[in-house]
Amino acid sequence: MSRATTIAFTGHRHYRGEVDVALSALLQRCYEEGYRTFLCGMAVGFDLAAAEAVMALRSVYADVRLVAVIPFAGQAQRFSERARRRYEQVVEMADERVVLSPSFHRGCYQQRNLYMVDRASLLIAWYNGTSGGTEQTYLAAQHCGLRIENLGCVAPDLRLF
Repeated sequence: MSRATTIAFTGHRHYRGEVDVALSALLQRCYEEGYRTFLCGMAVGFDLAAAEAVMALRSVYADVRLVAVIPFAGQAQRFSERARRRYEQVVEMADERVVLSPSFHRGCYQQRNLYMVDRASLLIAWYNGTSGGTEQTYLAAQHCGLRIENLGCVAPDLRLF
C-alpha cells in the first residue's frame, strides 16, 4: 500500500446520507487523481457510508482497494441490527481487514485513527467542528500535513499547537 495513493475517512456517527452524492463525486475525482486504496475505520455513520461508496466505485474500477481498519475484535457487537448487517457486509467485501486489538481498550479508537492517518496522504472528512474522535483525526491529519477534503460544515482553522 502506497501512502501517496491512499485515502482515510473520518466522520460523525450521526451521518444519515447528507453528502452521499458529493462523496461519490469526490471519490471519482480522487480515483482520476490516482488514489486506489481507501482506509475505513468501520464506525457507524459516515465510515460505513464511505465504505459503501468505495464499494460502488470498485464495481466500476477493479483496482480500487477497500481496507477495513477495525479498532478491536467485536467492534460491531453493540451496533443496531441494521448497522451490524452493514458492517458485516463491508467487512466481507473488504480487500483487507486489519484488526488492531483483540479486545476493546481505552484509546483503541484513537489508535485506529492514527493508524489510518499514518498510512494516507488524503483525509476525507465529514466534520462539523464539534469535539470528539472526528476532530482528533482531523487535527492529526492536519498536523501530519495530509490534504483534507471536508464534506461537513466548514471547520475552523484548527491548530494542534
